[in-house]
Amino acid sequence: MHLTNSWIARQLKENLIFLVAILVLFASRSTFADWYLVPTGSMQPTIVEGDRILVNKMAYRIEFPFTDIALMDIATPQRGDIVVFNSKAADTRLVKRVIGLPGDSIAMVNNQLVINGQVINYQTNDHNTSVSEQLTEKPHAVQFIPRAQVMDNFSSVTVPADHYLVLGDNRNNSSDSRFIGFVPFSEIQGKALRVIVSLDPENYYIPRPERTLSPLI
Repeated sequence: MHLTNSWIARQLKENLIFLVAILVLFASRSTFADWYLVPTGSMQPTIVEGDRILVNKMAYRIEFPFTDIALMDIATPQRGDIVVFNSKAADTRLVKRVIGLPGDSIAMVNNQLVINGQVINYQTNDHNTSVSEQLTEKPHAVQFIPRAQVMDNFSSVTVPADHYLVLGDNRNNSSDSRFIGFVPFSEIQGKALRVIVSLDPENYYIPRPERTLSPLI
């Protein structure tokens, strides 16, 4: 037993710097920044399958490492932000765009948003299925691919306090607030900033260099 304890103590001492580095790395990923693989196309054309995205986990709050316990709130999500959240309603982690802030009135008429009584404009571009949604804060591309069943209309709803209405940019193919309801601020883990690297799952995971380090907002 004495030899075993001595050996363990020696190994810990010799590898202390390495162990501390590993701990700092995982604590940093848990608290400051992280990267996530996006497995679905619900945020196309902004985010595509195979993207690894960088997420600022300190954008809205500081959390105790390795937990979801908030130590300090820093800011709140803004309209147009792309957020990562652990959805209890969907029982999975999701990436969506913030459309409705607390207190906002939001409606959708034939896939056209109405925010606080203002009808949002859409501008066509070079792609047949993609248009630019003209949010005042952050204009961005959205995609409307025809599907047999879509939720392209809903009556005006008011976003509750400390909650957000989120939608996918792939508007006809996204499980978002139209299906899972409003997202509590407490579930939001961070703000997506850019694509770190993108691997094409339909082409032997070959890297897509044109997407490397591309900003999301």
